[in-house]
Amino acid sequence: MAFENLTSRMQMAFRRITGKAKLTENDIEEMMKEVRLSLLEADVNYKVVKEFTSEVKAIALGEKIMKGLDPGQQVVKVVNDELVKLMGTEAVLVRFNETRPTVIMMVGLQGAGKTTTAGKLGYYLRKNHAKKPLLIAADIYRPAAIDQLITVGNQLEIPVFSLGIDVNPREIVKEGLKKANAEGFDLVIIDTAGRLHINETLMDELIDIKKIVKPDEILLTVDAMTGQDAVNVSMAFNEALEITGCILTKLDGDTRGGAALSIRKMTGIPIKFAGTGEKLTEIELFHPERMASRILGMGDVLTLIEKAQEEIDEDEAMSMMEKMMSGHFNFNDLLKQMKMIKRMGAFSGILKFLPGMSQLQNIDKVDDKQLVYVEAIIHSMTPEERKNPELISRSSSRRNRVAKGSGRSTTEVNRLIGMLDKQRDMMKRFQGMNPASIEKMGQNPTGQPSSVNKGKGKGKGGFRI
Repeated sequence: MAFENLTSRMQMAFRRITGKAKLTENDIEEMMKEVRLSLLEADVNYKVVKEFTSEVKAIALGEKIMKGLDPGQQVVKVVNDELVKLMGTEAVLVRFNETRPTVIMMVGLQGAGKTTTAGKLGYYLRKNHAKKPLLIAADIYRPAAIDQLITVGNQLEIPVFSLGIDVNPREIVKEGLKKANAEGFDLVIIDTAGRLHINETLMDELIDIKKIVKPDEILLTVDAMTGQDAVNVSMAFNEALEITGCILTKLDGDTRGGAALSIRKMTGIPIKFAGTGEKLTEIELFHPERMASRILGMGDVLTLIEKAQEEIDEDEAMSMMEKMMSGHFNFNDLLKQMKMIKRMGAFSGILKFLPGMSQLQNIDKVDDKQLVYVEAIIHSMTPEERKNPELISRSSSRRNRVAKGSGRSTTEVNRLIGMLDKQRDMMKRFQGMNPASIEKMGQNPTGQPSSVNKGKGKGKGGFRI
């Protein structure tokens, strides 16, 4: 996942100062060395690193922090605030045109994911802003680029306008705009040609298309894995086209983070969106404050809540909660609960949105196959056993049969039964409690969330949820 190495290095740096009642200038200096190295290893631009660390150091050495309560935490807050400033302070929305279809021109080098991102952006703006998008296939040079965009459009149910590879891209966009105006599309996204490197021919064509369509947005697609090179690409495109925003792709990959932390500072171009996975629905608005929180290992609960709201129907969730609170929660309900979780993505990815979870050593080893094993066990039960868990919990012969049918161990079957029992017991304890009391459940005496059970399950590929 993105920023993993940067996050771990940052946390190592903070260990030097956290918990200390008083900080010395030497403490700050040693911490800043670690921060500087972590940013350089993440391929952040050297000028950005130098300015960032100087600013943090100056504030951290201020009298208010050095003599204040819990100076370590205050320094961490300073780093967080400066990271947010580095990436742009706040989310920047798409500028919509109120009098004609909003035209977004997608530009970028080949391999950055521009064509797929065009579809993702159309999906996002249709879903979140009720737009009616039309994709225009204006890349006639890259083999199968048009076919790829049509495939993406079909999967997302977004129309694609194409005139093939034998028509000049300038004519394609002209005819595409005519179609949009004639058929009531209020959003046009143009997938322009890319190159393996920036050249004069590419820029001349893009400049001509810009003059023809007069776009409301020119969004540069940048591969987040390119690090500092992303800054050079951004500056070159910006000089020719006046880019209005960037979309970072492949933030779910082995990303060092340099692009996200360098582009805004070096070019002034805001990062507007981020591609967070291979699925065509995995794109999100770029929030600098949330990204800074992720980088520092403090989680991103707001994004997790938004993911849950997008993927889980409110009525469905309320129905599930009512069933749990009634005390009649069974294996059928547990199966529905797991399917809800799976809709939100990889389980390890979900955990990383929670504060402190990124610090767990084995979080990347949380295997989604464990959820598959649980499903296999439940599907090996009879309909009556799923409906009435007591039948299987009281019978060793039934448990043995389920274990053999699912290809798992009896120990895992027993563990699943125990997990369901614990959920039911906890729900009984919740009945009659006020919301404030429920919120305190699961917290330790300090008011912080309880630590996760780090033990490993026993038996054949033992699972824990």
